[in-house]
Amino acid sequence: MLDQLIGNEPVKKLLRGMLETRRTPGAMLFTGEEGIGKRLFALEIAKALNCRAPHGAEACGRCPSCVRISRFNYPQSQESDDWNGIIWTDHPDVGMVTAPKRVLLVEQMRAIEREANFRPYEGKARVFLIDDADKLNAPSANALLKVLEEPPDTSYIVLITARPAMLLSTVLSRCQMIRFSPLTASEIETHLLQNKIAGATEARIRSRVARGSLGRAIEGGFDTFVEQRAAMLKVLEGLAAGDDRIQLLRSAEELNAAPVKDEYESRLDILEMLIRDAWMLSLHAPEESIVNKDLLPQLDRISKGLDNRRPGGWISQIEEMREQLIVNINRKAATDALFLTMAASSSSALVPKRRFLIK
Repeated sequence: MLDQLIGNEPVKKLLRGMLETRRTPGAMLFTGEEGIGKRLFALEIAKALNCRAPHGAEACGRCPSCVRISRFNYPQSQESDDWNGIIWTDHPDVGMVTAPKRVLLVEQMRAIEREANFRPYEGKARVFLIDDADKLNAPSANALLKVLEEPPDTSYIVLITARPAMLLSTVLSRCQMIRFSPLTASEIETHLLQNKIAGATEARIRSRVARGSLGRAIEGGFDTFVEQRAAMLKVLEGLAAGDDRIQLLRSAEELNAAPVKDEYESRLDILEMLIRDAWMLSLHAPEESIVNKDLLPQLDRISKGLDNRRPGGWISQIEEMREQLIVNINRKAATDALFLTMAASSSSALVPKRRFLIK
C-alpha cells in the first residue's frame, strides 16, 4: 500500500487518483533524486494493477501476486550479456530492464515492445520498469518510441531517472512526468530509528548528510562515511588557507588511490556538502541549516576565512569537472587541476576555465 512508502504525499495522492479513476497512463516518467523510492512507487503501481485482494484501488501487499511482484530474479553473474534482457519478477507480467554497462540497449527496448504486445499471462496488466532511463542513447530511445506513443491497453511502462534532462525530447513528450521530492531529514531519521538501522546520534547525522535520499543514508558504513568526511574536511581546510599546495596535491592523490577509487564521486559529494556548510556559516545562517552540526567548531573556523563568492565558485568548479567525468578524462590530472585552481581563486578574481586531460 502507498501509505507504507516514505514521504512524497502529493505523489501518493496523484497515483491514488489515477488508480481510482482507472486512468493510469500507459507511459510514465518518475523523476527525482537517487534513493528516494521511485522504483518502490513503480512496483506499488504494478501491485495495484495486479492485486487479487485490493484495498479500494490500492494493493493489499499480502496476496501471492503482490508478494511475487516484490521479488526480482536478478542474474547470478556480472557478465553484461546476462543483463541484456528483461529481468522478470516472480510474477510473469512484471519486469525491469537496467543498463548492462553504460547505456541501455536497443535489444532491451525491442524486448519490452515485444512483451508489451502480449496480453497478461496471469494478472490484469503487464508492467515494465526502465531503471536509469537517462542511459537511453539515441538508438535505444528511438526503438522505444512506438510503444510509448501507443502502449497496449493492458501494458504500462515506467521510466525511472534522476536526470530527466538527459532524455530525448521525443521520449519526454510521450510520457506523463511525475516528480518526486527529496525526503525530509526527519522522515529519514524516523525510518532509520524505527527499523533499527542506526542509533540516535548516527541516525541524526545520516539523515542530515543524505540530502533527502534514504538510499544515500542507508548505503555504506557509517565509519566509512566519517573517514571520507575527515579526508574532505582536510581538503576544505587547504582550500580555505589557499597556500598549502602540497597538502592539496597529496589529498588529490589520496582521492585517486586504488583502495578508494570507487568512492571518488561520493567523496566529491561530501566535499560539496562541507563547502555549503562553511558558506552558510560565513553568511551567518542559523545553526539549524548546517548539515554537519557535529563539525560546527571546525566549520566555523574555516568560515571566518571565506568571503561570499569563493564557496560558490568552488562548487561550480566541482560540478564542471563532474560533467567532464562523462567522457574519459585523466581523473588524477583533473583532480590536481581542480584543487589547485580552487585554491588559487579569490574573491577579487574570476576563476579561469580549466582544460581537463582526455585519455
